Amino acid sequence: MDSPIKHIIVGTAGHIDHGKSSLVQALTGTHPDRLEEERRRGITIDLGFAFLEMPGVRFGFVDVPGHEKFVSNMLAGATGVDLALLVIAADEGVKPQTREHFEICRLLGIKRGIVVLTKSDLVDVDTLGLVKLEIQEYLRGSFLENSPMLAVSVKTGNGLSELKGALVHAASKAQEKDSGGLFRLPIDRSFSIKGFGTVVTGTLFSGSVAPGDEIELLPGGERLRVRGVQSGGKSAEVAFAGQRTAINLAGIEHSAIRRGMSLTVPNRFRPSARVDVKLELLSSSPILKQRSRVHFHCGTFETIAEVRLHEGEQLRGGESSLTHLRLQAPMLVLPGDRFIIRQFSPVVTIGGGMILDNLARRPAKKDSGRIEFLKTLESADSRKILRAMALRAPFGLNEQEIAARTAWPVKAIQEAAQLEEAESHLKIVSHSPLLLVGRESFAELQTKVIATLDAFHKANPLTPGIAREDLRAKVARRTRAEIFRAALEELAVQKKLVLDGETVKRAGAEVTLQPDEKRAYDQIESAFAKAGLAVPPVKDVLAQLAVEPKRAEKLLQMLLREKKLQRVTMELIFHANALQEMRQKVAHFKKAKNERISVPAFKDLTGISRKYAIPLLEYLDRERVTRRVGDERVIL
Repeated sequence: MDSPIKHIIVGTAGHIDHGKSSLVQALTGTHPDRLEEERRRGITIDLGFAFLEMPGVRFGFVDVPGHEKFVSNMLAGATGVDLALLVIAADEGVKPQTREHFEICRLLGIKRGIVVLTKSDLVDVDTLGLVKLEIQEYLRGSFLENSPMLAVSVKTGNGLSELKGALVHAASKAQEKDSGGLFRLPIDRSFSIKGFGTVVTGTLFSGSVAPGDEIELLPGGERLRVRGVQSGGKSAEVAFAGQRTAINLAGIEHSAIRRGMSLTVPNRFRPSARVDVKLELLSSSPILKQRSRVHFHCGTFETIAEVRLHEGEQLRGGESSLTHLRLQAPMLVLPGDRFIIRQFSPVVTIGGGMILDNLARRPAKKDSGRIEFLKTLESADSRKILRAMALRAPFGLNEQEIAARTAWPVKAIQEAAQLEEAESHLKIVSHSPLLLVGRESFAELQTKVIATLDAFHKANPLTPGIAREDLRAKVARRTRAEIFRAALEELAVQKKLVLDGETVKRAGAEVTLQPDEKRAYDQIESAFAKAGLAVPPVKDVLAQLAVEPKRAEKLLQMLLREKKLQRVTMELIFHANALQEMRQKVAHFKKAKNERISVPAFKDLTGISRKYAIPLLEYLDRERVTRRVGDERVIL
């Protein structure tokens, strides 16, 4: 579902007192400074917001602080910005916070912007021309190199209409955010309104949200309901990606929500305290060493992070590296999100980059494939990424795990999986719910199964096969049961093994008895056959054999599996023929119009003692030949 008009978030950037807030007020009619202290001191401390309606486009302005003490608030405001207004006072030119804000915009991947020279009424034409030359030189080679540069005066109104026209033109070229994606909104403010309750605001990163929706608050996982939605200061039936959005929430106090949390669709994403990133240092940055601590900013969230460089022991200014960051507090980030790092002390911006793996593993010396994996993630090729993820998940991947690490819609995940399966890179074990495994991992599992079966038959020639769960415990303890089952079934189709109930055996594997084993096998069966219902103790029968106890026990198990013998209790084993004759005697007893049989009558009928009679009657109860009623049995 797409919004009927284009929504563009415009972020101001620039040095303190260069007129950012006044410019926003002149464009929108709304002064963005919302705090009493801000208006008293004449500076922006926290984020301010205002809106401008133009034909076919609605602009949401995020006015950010220029003072160096409030750069963390500026970073929160830069979340989701489509278009930057680099505001430079014509009477002062480029200043320290101009440079820092500009570098932050560049590191955050903002692609478009407009340079606005404010206070142009305070300088003459020549001075204005010199300032423009200075700025052009500073911006050479950057994303703002060929952007419009407009001189304006809030006091006289000069240049404002031209600026509005430039905004509309830039908006026409800006890429819209994905309203069809999964809902995600990083929170930058939380407050309470009398009669409404908790309200949070933020720039809607992706997806859409409407009253009545169930959403999830991360980190924490609280399930909440959307009471109402506002966008552009007005109530809305639905808010779309790219809009400044206010959401009225039910089921939570505003004090339980802080800047940096995120609202998302339920059961899709997981917060993480470890991320792998592509990190770029500014040329002005000091050397960054292993295990350095930095201030980490991503979206509206900030925390302390420890740096672990994947490529080398240190990083110099102007260089980039694949890097692992261990965050002091867990947060929700997704691949493609941009971040900024600031030096621990003194606190200045030193670099930034892009999230590659939002659920990264702890770095390990033996993880030789990590660098290649991260380079694949950096490529943004969905099929290659899915293939690489499967390669690093030998026990399988499900749809939810893939979505949590990619934010791809379900349809996109399924399409990529089907294409990869068609080229034999992946094996789809289940389509609904989706479960897949790398074809290499699947083939390796099957190889282990065959090798384990061969070893089992060699070590156990008298056992026809291994129990399915015993086999899984040997070769695939951590593999999902569905994947193990699929591996066995495919091998059975290929006639490489045989599935017999819960027993698995190698195709063609048969029990072959040695001459001494055949004699012992016959002796066991004969001993129980001759005994009738007055069977000897099992240990006495086995003790008379010429084979060692271990093989004797296996021969006994063979007879039990073949149902030539039947175990009635742990101590009593009978020949199948003897039990069948007993059943026939009971049946004849009933035909003689004896509907019930007592223990003494059963003893007389079978010619056995009470030692055997009670266990055999209980056996007949289990077999539903009889049913106990008091001291007698009803013959069924």
